[in-house]
Amino acid sequence: MIPAHGGPYLEFALAALAAQTYPDHLMEVLVVDDGSSPPIELPEIRPFNTRVVRVTDGWGISNAVNTGALAADGEIIQRLDADMVPCREHIEALARWHHVTDYLVTIGMKRFVEPPPLKAEQIYRAGHLEELFDLDAAVASSTEATIAKTDGLRKSRNPYHVCTGPTLALPREIFHAVGGLDPHVHRGGDTEFAYRLAMHGVVFIPDLAAKAVHLGLPAQRVDKDRVVRAVEPAFAHRIPLRRDLRKDRGRRWLVPYVEIVFEIGDAPADVVRQAVASALDGNLQDVVVTLVAPWSTLRDERRSVLGDPSFELRMMRDLFAYDDRVRLIDEAAPTPAPIPFRYRGPVEVPLHRATLERMVETAQKDLDGVLVVDVGAGRTARLERTSALARAVLLAGRSDDPDAVIEHTHGVRQADPSRYWPPPPTPDPTPKAPASTPRVTPETPAAAEPPAAAEPPVRAAKPAGPATPDPAHAPEEKTLLNRLKSALRPN
Repeated sequence: MIPAHGGPYLEFALAALAAQTYPDHLMEVLVVDDGSSPPIELPEIRPFNTRVVRVTDGWGISNAVNTGALAADGEIIQRLDADMVPCREHIEALARWHHVTDYLVTIGMKRFVEPPPLKAEQIYRAGHLEELFDLDAAVASSTEATIAKTDGLRKSRNPYHVCTGPTLALPREIFHAVGGLDPHVHRGGDTEFAYRLAMHGVVFIPDLAAKAVHLGLPAQRVDKDRVVRAVEPAFAHRIPLRRDLRKDRGRRWLVPYVEIVFEIGDAPADVVRQAVASALDGNLQDVVVTLVAPWSTLRDERRSVLGDPSFELRMMRDLFAYDDRVRLIDEAAPTPAPIPFRYRGPVEVPLHRATLERMVETAQKDLDGVLVVDVGAGRTARLERTSALARAVLLAGRSDDPDAVIEHTHGVRQADPSRYWPPPPTPDPTPKAPASTPRVTPETPAAAEPPAAAEPPVRAAKPAGPATPDPAHAPEEKTLLNRLKSALRPN
């Protein structure tokens, strides 16, 4: 599939596809005309089964790709850009993996070149790209550099980063399962789509044999600042793993970072209320709370308000009905995709402010699939990685234990609760005496408390002599007397 809005190089891409080693009777080529003026007409040199699909609603590459995917008949969707020239083995190299299993996304290579003067017939007849382009002088894409540094993505923490749209192949069923590309994302839509593929549990496979050249230098070299700024809003809202784009406290984002799931059961409303309040007031606030209960059984027909057998459930529904951070559902989905993490724990054990933040930190350190914490009384709390859950769904049979599958694919970690529910600080057992009272120690026993009705102490007799003013009042009286004497003294 080739989305195109005019462009002078479409005939080169079609000539290269006409020369592919992959059997032409197994391949159809859709040129998706995204409002070209004049409308696209197919050139003479093209694959045997090539047709034009016109976009009739919406615009942009993402929308055009979705239009082509809906019109496609093949089981595998391979996307190329209209200004790319793939090598003869490109389609075969990416498609062969999909004959083995059905949960892969294969990624081709590309390099950027200044387009030399060429004709479509030259591209069709050339045996190798090196005959047409100076690949030694070509600009390598960041995709190739990342694949090389991460041992073919084996060491990559987020392989979706390199899954750029112009050269990838995936099962049509998976394309539609994740909802296709977001037509509202006009720049960076391929990366956002790849993120959702990762949350679906796919495995990304780069194939170095799938070479291609891109005619023209990357947009980053023309205006890097605008390219970066153009994708930031879409990535910030839709890719929660981009924590660098979510530094503003108090913001709400389209896709939260963690879903917190509580199975309500018979828990009273005040217990649920405390659990929700603690979940939303943690150090990690980029969350949504899902309360699982039979909400759909609540009817609005006439009833006794106070004698309603569903009184508690109804009160909880009304309490949380207008909070967009709280979701009320009857049954939790197999995965929370596109949310990257899900917490599940007993509603009777409220989250500590540090619980989620520290659980995510632990899981991210070694990319564990599930983190399990014993919270007592035979109960556990879990942090689940969405991509690991989704992979287990793709791989596991109906009788398989998902955790057993995740143990093999990502790993399951058991952890002590003390880090995630830190104990409250222990108060100092020694009472602190007031500043004016000497501290009592074992060597200095405290004086006995006087009886409640004790007489005031008798002042000791003073030796005979001149009368001595009361020290408590002497300074004040002496000052007043001196002022009177000064006032009466003649000038």
